[in-house]
Amino acid sequence: MMKRVAFVAVAALLGSAPAARAEMVDKVAAVVNRDIITLSEVQQRVAPELARINAGDPAKRAELRAQLMKTGLDTLIGEKLMEAQIAELGITATEGQVDELVNDVRRQNDNMDQAQFEQALAAEGLTLAKYRDILRKKILRDQLLRAKVGPKVKVTEEDLKAAYNQYARAEGEDSEVHARHILVSVDPKATEEQVAAARKKAEGIAQEARREGMDFSALARARSEGPSAADGGDLGWFKRGVMVAAFEKVAFNLKQGEVSEPVRTNFGWHVLKVEERRSVAAAPYEEMRPKLEGKLIEQKTEKFLEQYVQELRQKASVEVKM
Repeated sequence: MMKRVAFVAVAALLGSAPAARAEMVDKVAAVVNRDIITLSEVQQRVAPELARINAGDPAKRAELRAQLMKTGLDTLIGEKLMEAQIAELGITATEGQVDELVNDVRRQNDNMDQAQFEQALAAEGLTLAKYRDILRKKILRDQLLRAKVGPKVKVTEEDLKAAYNQYARAEGEDSEVHARHILVSVDPKATEEQVAAARKKAEGIAQEARREGMDFSALARARSEGPSAADGGDLGWFKRGVMVAAFEKVAFNLKQGEVSEPVRTNFGWHVLKVEERRSVAAAPYEEMRPKLEGKLIEQKTEKFLEQYVQELRQKASVEVKM
């Protein structure tokens, strides 16, 4: 559950989701100058987010799907425009740069050896060659952004102190939690029926966990399908920003001793129980300064990136057909 710079995260960011189902009919979603973006490309890009939609109302589900598809198409259009700029400016990436990024990802994923790494990629429907191509495109885009957006991104000491004051206020009101969970795993390629069946199973476990006198840790050892089952589903103490968003939101809204409804993540359905809560003190400014600076740079880069893509789009021929 811990956040890390995982290859799956990079793959999802750059649109390397598994191929769309064979029964999908491919259509043109947009034409960018002379490049075509197909409907299946958009579906592949938003597949992980589509899988997490669990709205019960069909109309709401359709609305969320439409929003995701539009966002995915806009992202792909932006990438096509940036690729054209990369080619025009002659920006390149060396094999050494790709090697370095691959090795960095491996190190941050439990120092996987080559065989383990390729097996993990295969589980995501990727070959090493395809993954290297994904990383190469990331390097190229990063270089383009440094050239076109980087000079506009400036973080002042005043910005940093304002961000720290906001952090300190929030931290003073916040807490960290000690939680356990029970996982009902769901295969990434599971059908809607399989996802629904797994949720029903998780709902039954949640009801069982709420019974008076029920030992949640014993129940986790018996019923959880996650790696923490042997430890009674123990996740230890954690602050905000450590767990994935959906999981974190529920954990920090539960009262001490409370058991959640099933929560969906990429791993499946989780039933959480908060064992304890405690307040946390804000870290000193000098300790937080590098993190805050990185966050502000990221936020400002995102803002100027959107402006840059809009400028490229205004100069290009973009025909949306979806």
